[in-house]
Amino acid sequence: MKAKIVTLALAVFIFSAAHAQTFHLGVKGGANVNKITGKSFKDEFSYGYHLGAFAEIGLGKKFTIQPEIVFNQISQDTSSSFNDIYKNVLSNGTKAKLNYVSIPILLNVKLSKFVALQAGPQFAIIKDKSKTMVENGKSAFKQGDFSMLAGVQFKLGGFRIFGRYALGLNNLNDIDNKDKWRSQSVQVGVGLAIL
Repeated sequence: MKAKIVTLALAVFIFSAAHAQTFHLGVKGGANVNKITGKSFKDEFSYGYHLGAFAEIGLGKKFTIQPEIVFNQISQDTSSSFNDIYKNVLSNGTKAKLNYVSIPILLNVKLSKFVALQAGPQFAIIKDKSKTMVENGKSAFKQGDFSMLAGVQFKLGGFRIFGRYALGLNNLNDIDNKDKWRSQSVQVGVGLAIL
């Protein structure tokens, strides 16, 4: 599954770059405001960060494709009902800490020279998770997440300022189907085109 996602992202990147009218590479970073929904987690947002790289591939005057590779950190407290739903899952602590490598593939629609709307899918592969949420040595979270993103990006020369909302579409719960866990995230950050 991981290899298929990376291969697909690479194929889109290579195909788009070969037909691009303009091309830029850059770095980006910023803050995440995250939430995992479900009865097992507190109904509140937590904070994390993201760091990564992006490419902008021009498709005419109005559109660009923006593939990225981003490290995302998510941290979420469980609710008081977690142990009622899942006995013997929490081995130490009540916080889920997840680190993902995310691959968003965004379509940018330019409204002006300075502003673009963004939308597209994001594929995420879990690279590291806290050892506090395990059941008989098995992880409580699935290895991947699929989200849809929507947002806006402001462009001033090589400098980028962006804000996005990510809505997870699949259930992250790898224990059972008693409770559906889905991710939500608001990302704000800055980027710099270096090429």
